[in-house]
Amino acid sequence: MSDSPRIAVIGLGYVGLPLAVALARHFPVVGHDKSAARVAELAEGFDRTGEVESAALRASSLEYSADPAAMAGAEVFIITVPTPVDADNRPDLSALRAAARTAGAYLSKDGIVVVESTVYPGVTEEVCGREAAAASGLECGTDFFLGYSPERINPGDREHTVERITKVVSGQTPEVAERLAAIYGTITSGGVFLARDIATAEATKVIENAQRDINIAFINEITRIFHRLGISAHDVIDAANTKWNFLDFRPGLVGGHCIGVDPFYLAHRAKEVGHEPEIILAGRRINDGMGFFVADEIAERVPSGRVLMLGLTFKENVPDLRNTRVVDIIAGLRRHGLAVDVHDPLADPGEAKRFLDIDLMPNLARARDYDAVIGAVPHDEYRGFTAATFSRIAADGALIADVKGMWRAIALPEGMRRWQL
Repeated sequence: MSDSPRIAVIGLGYVGLPLAVALARHFPVVGHDKSAARVAELAEGFDRTGEVESAALRASSLEYSADPAAMAGAEVFIITVPTPVDADNRPDLSALRAAARTAGAYLSKDGIVVVESTVYPGVTEEVCGREAAAASGLECGTDFFLGYSPERINPGDREHTVERITKVVSGQTPEVAERLAAIYGTITSGGVFLARDIATAEATKVIENAQRDINIAFINEITRIFHRLGISAHDVIDAANTKWNFLDFRPGLVGGHCIGVDPFYLAHRAKEVGHEPEIILAGRRINDGMGFFVADEIAERVPSGRVLMLGLTFKENVPDLRNTRVVDIIAGLRRHGLAVDVHDPLADPGEAKRFLDIDLMPNLARARDYDAVIGAVPHDEYRGFTAATFSRIAADGALIADVKGMWRAIALPEGMRRWQL
């Protein structure tokens, strides 16, 4: 392999694009995405995910292509495609398999295929290696090699970027691992950690998110207990935080492509080897039920009328709608017969309609007389609300439901009721 290998990044989404731009500062890089529309937008300097600024895109030497043939001559192929679950919460590896076949079609001898997508232990070697070998006609582990480096992108996070985090790296052989460590070490100031082997690195990724999921599930469960006792979980957590080793997790909805999905990957593999993952799946059940719990609590206090839902994305200050659990609150409220209008300043209206069948309000200029206002996602725009804002958009006696505790310090207009987790 050359000192400055040509690298192909397959998948230019939230993970692939920032990685490709970072790599292109040091290596010749082609970024491939099957969406021609996505490639065209990026070529014009526009990233709809908001992860990479236009100036950085325009200044980058990164080559964009929807044609996989542009990857010809690449020595390293990095796969960053989605790994979701299906309707039964089983791992859906179809995009990963297709990406491995695409890489295989352009593999040459001594090439390396690296997976960054979240998988359960064993997928890189048992699935991706087999697919790439079949497509290339080469023998995995002899003619070409595998690596795994788990992505750690946190959408909207400007501090823990790919250029600053510690990168876990693994390879099929020690030599491949060292080669990949050198490549990744070039782009990050956070250093590189060499995992013992590929399966170890794969397991690292799934437990990082499963751990967060379980911790949030505990907080969500005690929140439901405290509601029965007339206590605010936020008040309890504020007090508990005075202990030096208390973990400051907050109640709420758990969505997105990682935390709400990765535990199912680990659970799937656990069952394959004969272990029933009780805690992991219990955490998932609790967190997946929070949206309907919120809806039932609000409907109990507002049995009829109009509701304004503020926020639809899976987290604050990002346009990402993947696996958003706000839809559960909306579905629960509508099941109770309430009329729900939805606003989100960052979500793409076309995506909201196409994937979620939700029509977004264009703005809040005409928002008036709502019987309930629900703060589901703490976008900065909503954090800036004042008592005057609620006076304008809510009816007298309305319920102000604060799912994320962002309005706790606001004194509501007289007569309005407050509900929070």
